[in-house]
Amino acid sequence: MNSVPSTPPPSQLIPGAVAPAAKTWKVGTLTYTTAGVALLFFWLLLGDFVWSMRERSVGPMAHWYLNHLNVPSVVFGLLLSSFPALVSFILMPVIGVKSDNHRGKWGRRIPFLLVTTPLAALGMIGLAVSPIVARWVHSHFPDQSEMVVSVVCFGVFWAAFELATIAGGAVFGGLINDVVPKELLGRFYGLFRAVSLIDGMIFNYWIMGKVPEYFTLIMAVVGVVYGIAFTWVCLKVKEGDYPPPPPRTAATTGLAVGFFRGSKAYFRECFSKPYYLQVFAMMMAAFLAFGPINIFAIPYARSLGVDMDTYGKYLALTFLISLCLSFFIGWLVDKFHPLRMTMAALLGYAVVALLGRLYATTPDTFLAAWVAHGVLAGCFFTSVASLGQRLFPREKFAQYASASAMVMAPANMVLAPAVGLVLDRTGKVYHHTFTAGCALAVVALVLALCVHHKFMKLGGPKHYVAPV
Repeated sequence: MNSVPSTPPPSQLIPGAVAPAAKTWKVGTLTYTTAGVALLFFWLLLGDFVWSMRERSVGPMAHWYLNHLNVPSVVFGLLLSSFPALVSFILMPVIGVKSDNHRGKWGRRIPFLLVTTPLAALGMIGLAVSPIVARWVHSHFPDQSEMVVSVVCFGVFWAAFELATIAGGAVFGGLINDVVPKELLGRFYGLFRAVSLIDGMIFNYWIMGKVPEYFTLIMAVVGVVYGIAFTWVCLKVKEGDYPPPPPRTAATTGLAVGFFRGSKAYFRECFSKPYYLQVFAMMMAAFLAFGPINIFAIPYARSLGVDMDTYGKYLALTFLISLCLSFFIGWLVDKFHPLRMTMAALLGYAVVALLGRLYATTPDTFLAAWVAHGVLAGCFFTSVASLGQRLFPREKFAQYASASAMVMAPANMVLAPAVGLVLDRTGKVYHHTFTAGCALAVVALVLALCVHHKFMKLGGPKHYVAPV
């Protein structure tokens, strides 16, 4: 589908004239003309549409469902943030290393996506029916708390969903790294972000307000559509040929047969260079900065009397603003480098979070701060999307990306329940979420300045070579 010949047709307009060579892009063994790039982008963006449909809907619906059950904030944070982080910590290194070194007729990424996609779809369908299952289970154990039974049933399907989603996410970024030309990554992720925002606008403006009444139906439809459409995309996108994998050492095979066997070699490769440690720490703090507000946004809104329909419409407004900015941000990323754009986004977010901490105490001020938070978060996520591809060694991208996720996971495990504990002990004073976000953004910005200093010594935007 995406590898095309680059020989241009002869000119038929002027006898003897030589037609100019058609513009081509190369990535590995793949060569694209403009039409080939357009077709590649079409399929990947279709995949992103259903991927984002899942991300934009399942998380908010899960947040609503647990808030509907009136679970404590600590449990809320443990289920929705700490558990996925724990799974990521354990699973992403295994999948990342295994994928980097897999060779087969379907490539090194597609086989993993073809397995994880139906599992994630089944997890969503399980979440859809979890209220029904909970009622059935509670009828057999009437002495148990209805809330506890519901949380347990939800947790079982949530675990299956997160396992499949995290494993797929570890590979999907690697697929983009392998098939999209490096010089187009910023603009591609700008389009990627635009598609994600369109998903968010559709869901939050027209569907979020209907979740309390049609939770099961909406979740089930999302699961079925995602499973069918993303599998179709996997069958249409073709990977190129890869050089043989490195010799089978503890670093490349040990984690595939056991997390601890061979872990010393894995950690030596990924964590022995101070530069990459700075990159991992910077990305950890930056991604965490948006977590406190994102995780507790729905309880925050409801504590101020903001109904779900209003919440959804303002979130849709946030996505509309971000949509208008996304391709422009992607173009700036290609022009100035994702690291510099990430730093600019973090600076802006620190200011917004500080203002939110001071003034987001009424419905109107919360909604204004919520929109500003979302727009700056969107600028950050568009800017940082291709940062790993630009900083990590290309042939071991998934391995280094998994190492970054490992650094991030313990902090994610602690952050949400810690913030939840503070909220429970302060009587649900939710503007403390902005306090945490501002502090983390400042830390991330300081670390980003350190990374940028070393980045310039390694060649800067034009001549950078990833240390190996």
